[in-house]
Amino acid sequence: MQGFNNSTLKSLTIPGGILLLGIALLLHLGWLTLALPAVSFLEYCALIGGMLLAWRFHSSRVFFALLVLFLAQQAIALSLGVPPVSGPPASSVFAAVAVLVPLNFVLIAIIRERGFTTSGTAPLSIFLFVQSVLVLVVGQSAQGPSPGAHTHHLATAAVSLPNYALLAFAGAATFLLVRAAITRKPTDSALLWTLVASFLSLRFVENPRFSTVYATAAMCVLATSIIETSYLLAYHDELTTLPSRRAFNDALHRLQAPYSIAEVDIDHFKRFNDSYGHDTGDEVLRLVAARLARVTGGGQAYRCGGEEFVILFPGKTVADVADHLEQLRVTIAASEFCIRGGDRRQTRRGPDRRGERSRNRPRKGQAIRQLAQPKLPAALSVTVSIGVAGSSEVNALPDVVLQAADKALYRAKNNGRNRVETAAPSRRRSERTKAAGIA
Repeated sequence: MQGFNNSTLKSLTIPGGILLLGIALLLHLGWLTLALPAVSFLEYCALIGGMLLAWRFHSSRVFFALLVLFLAQQAIALSLGVPPVSGPPASSVFAAVAVLVPLNFVLIAIIRERGFTTSGTAPLSIFLFVQSVLVLVVGQSAQGPSPGAHTHHLATAAVSLPNYALLAFAGAATFLLVRAAITRKPTDSALLWTLVASFLSLRFVENPRFSTVYATAAMCVLATSIIETSYLLAYHDELTTLPSRRAFNDALHRLQAPYSIAEVDIDHFKRFNDSYGHDTGDEVLRLVAARLARVTGGGQAYRCGGEEFVILFPGKTVADVADHLEQLRVTIAASEFCIRGGDRRQTRRGPDRRGERSRNRPRKGQAIRQLAQPKLPAALSVTVSIGVAGSSEVNALPDVVLQAADKALYRAKNNGRNRVETAAPSRRRSERTKAAGIA
C-alpha cells in the first residue's frame, strides 16, 4: 500500500504540480521580474508550442484544453475590445468564462483519446464554437450604450468569482483529482493542475501580470504532459505499467555493490494463453505485475518481456531479500481472479418462444459442442518461480549476477516450480573455502 501511495503521489505532482508550485513561488516572492510584454510573448509561445506538440503526438485532448484556455483569454479581451491584460473584464463574460472553463475540462477528461480524426474532433469543435458564440452574445448584450463609462466603472470596481463559479471549479477539481489518482496518467494530472492555474489566472485578473503568468503556467503544464507521456511510453510497459526493459537496462548500469537481482517467471504461462486466450493471459500479467509492484525490501520490479520480470534490490544482499521474495511468492500463489470467459450466447435471457416446440428434440450437436469446449474454472490461481543472486567480490558485474539469477530461476523450475532458489555457493564449495582458510 505504501508503494501504491508513493506512486500515486508521484503521478499527481510530477511534473504539473511541481512546475506550477515553482512558478507561483517565483512570482509571489518577486524573483520573476519579466515585464508584461515578455510574459505575454511567453504565453503565446507556450500556446503554439503546446499545440504543435499535441498535433505531432496525436493528443487531441491536450490540444482542446489549450484551445479552451485561448478562447477564455480572448473572450475576456473581446468583452472590452482591448488586449486581455489591460484591465478587468465585464462581469457577465467573466462569470460565463469562470463556469465554462471547469465544465469543459471535465468534458475533455471524460472523452476518449482518438487523435485528430473527424469523428473524434468534430463534436467537441462544434461545442466549443457554440460556446464562443454564446459568450460573445452575452458580452455584446452586457455592454451598455456608453462603453466608456462601463469600462471606467469596471476599472475601479473589484472583480471576484461568483459563488457558483467557485462551486464549478471545486467540483471539477475534485473530479479531476479522483480521476488522476485512479488512472495515474500524465494527461489527467495535467488537466487538474491546469485547472488550478486557470483558477489562479482568473483570481488575479485585476493584476494583468499575475494573471498572464498563471495562464502561461497552465499552458506549460499541458505541454509538459505530452513529454511526460512520451517518457512513460518509452520507459514503462503499457500493459502492466511497470518499468520496461529500457528502464531496467539504465538501472542495471547504475548498480553498485552490494545489490541483489531476482528473476521472476510465471509458471505455465503458455498454458494460460493456449487454454483461455490471450485476454486471460494479459489479466494474469497484470495480476502478477500488481503484486510485484508492491514487493517489500526496497525492491523495484521491471517487466523485461513476455512473462519474465526482474526485481532489483540496491544495497541488499541475498540474505536480506530472501524472506521478502518468499513472502512475494506466497502472496501471488494465494491470489485468485475470475475469468471473464464463457459463451454468453449459451445463456438464456428470458422466455424462449421456441422452447415449447423444441423441448423434446434431441440436441446432439449442442451436446457435442459443450463436450468439446474446455470447462472454465470459476477462478484461477497463479504461481511464480523466482531465482535470486547477489553481488560479491567474485560476481561484481551486473551481467554476471544476472546470469547467476537466471540459472537459479531454471533450477527453481526444474525443482517443481512455485519456489525461490538462490545462487548461493554450494555446500562443497563452502567447505573447500572454509578448509582453505583454516589451512
